[in-house]
Amino acid sequence: MGTPSPPAVLVLAAALAGLSAPHAAYGQPNFIVILADDVGWGDLGANWAETKETPHLDELAAEGTRFVDFHSAASTCSPSRASLLTGRLGARNGVTHNFAVTSVGGLPLNETTLAEVLREAGYSTGAIGKWHLGHHGRHHPSFRGFDYYFGIPYSHDMGCTDTPGYNLPPCPPCPRHDLAARVARKDCYTEIALPLLENVTIIQQPVNLSSLAARYVEEAARFIQRASDSGRPFFLYLALAHMHVPLGVPPLPPPASGRGIYGASLSEMDALVGRIKQVADSHGKGNTLLWFAGTAGKAAAVAGGDAGGCAALPFSLAGGSSAKQTTWEGGHRVPALVYWPGRVPAKRTSHALLSTLDIFPTLVALAGAELPPNRRFDGLDVSPVLFGWSDVGHKVLLHPNSGAAGKDGGIETLRLAQYKAFYTTGGAMACDGSIGPAEHHQPPLIFNLARDIQEREPLDAASREYQAVLPAISRAYAQALEDIATDNVSLADYSKDPAATPCCNAQHVACRCQAPGSHAAVLDRRTERRATRLCL
Repeated sequence: MGTPSPPAVLVLAAALAGLSAPHAAYGQPNFIVILADDVGWGDLGANWAETKETPHLDELAAEGTRFVDFHSAASTCSPSRASLLTGRLGARNGVTHNFAVTSVGGLPLNETTLAEVLREAGYSTGAIGKWHLGHHGRHHPSFRGFDYYFGIPYSHDMGCTDTPGYNLPPCPPCPRHDLAARVARKDCYTEIALPLLENVTIIQQPVNLSSLAARYVEEAARFIQRASDSGRPFFLYLALAHMHVPLGVPPLPPPASGRGIYGASLSEMDALVGRIKQVADSHGKGNTLLWFAGTAGKAAAVAGGDAGGCAALPFSLAGGSSAKQTTWEGGHRVPALVYWPGRVPAKRTSHALLSTLDIFPTLVALAGAELPPNRRFDGLDVSPVLFGWSDVGHKVLLHPNSGAAGKDGGIETLRLAQYKAFYTTGGAMACDGSIGPAEHHQPPLIFNLARDIQEREPLDAASREYQAVLPAISRAYAQALEDIATDNVSLADYSKDPAATPCCNAQHVACRCQAPGSHAAVLDRRTERRATRLCL
């Protein structure tokens, strides 16, 4: 939970005292948060030696600190992003499952985002990439604290494109002519093309997925340059499409790793991160903290992703997934790296129990800002861990249901030190289509991750170890539920209306606003100028 134990408070106080002089000397640092979608813990070579496609990320790990017990706040799209930007679990901020193309609502407007706090503290704020926290009305990122936005409003499989990429099952490209000619495919969006937005304007629909990564790099570099020219510190939130399906087919040949399209897409993501690091360093090495993390473990349907050994094999063999959407380690344990030359130790590996929830309070503290009042936070200021002064993170960490068994957003999995307790398991679809039966456990299943990271064998309920740890787990669980129940809790609007669908030209098939004959890799600037503010 977000309240540290007394020893942790003392460590934190000492650490913050040590921070005061450097902060005064260097001023407010720049922040870049890079969020990779559905990336497996073992998709980094620094985590898993068999991975060969991530030389830039591995270099980032060598020049910074690698966190090996780091977790996404949820194991699906919208809830994980909402928690990162608020420091609060979905049970508090209201975002418990994904928003749709036709969603009217989004992250509740009474929730304060990290961008809003940092902008109030004098930062230039930019969001580039996937949003998926509401695109209609004031839920759009331009009204949630970001001075600049460039990206797609939700996942890139939630709209057709002319470059559909690789998916299982494959999806057809956007229709160009008669609506009746459309081919219906299960799990494929064929009605509306995926839009690309700049601020509140749709500038391309459908977006060209083949060039999207390159455009993200270009826009990120421009944002950093503009912020540097202004003399203000900046916060850049870069939410990548990688490694969410459909996987793009990069223009360069895939690396000779034997991992095919997945390996090629992973290599493209790695090169993108390397380029962002290079741009940041060019504007003053040591001025910018770069934090790389994942949103969730790999999707079960993606061949080639590597959970790095974090998979509950016996349970997945019984039917169902142990990856994204689940609360098994393969669903929420994600790669994480922090790079800040001269401040964050190089070549260090931290075993502290951390979460994407911690990004909000940590960056707020480093910026010299204050947390929003009248609410509780699940994240911690972990700057002492970043600086190598401590390796103590959460004592208790909650893992919400994220689309598998149990109520969406419900807390039925809890981590206490090296122990992990499940009150509910099952319910997620595996790549073979099987769905493990939902099972409720009372007393809970308990695993000792220190010796069973793959969650192969729960502790025997009659064992001395189980009986010794169960009271502490039960107390922590009851306290966590009580803390949430007595907090200032928000409620997201999940209602839908077709009128909320982003569409730049309703008169054209699939809402096209790019001339059908134009080259896919080049945005038609005349079309861009004609594009209207139709996403609101």
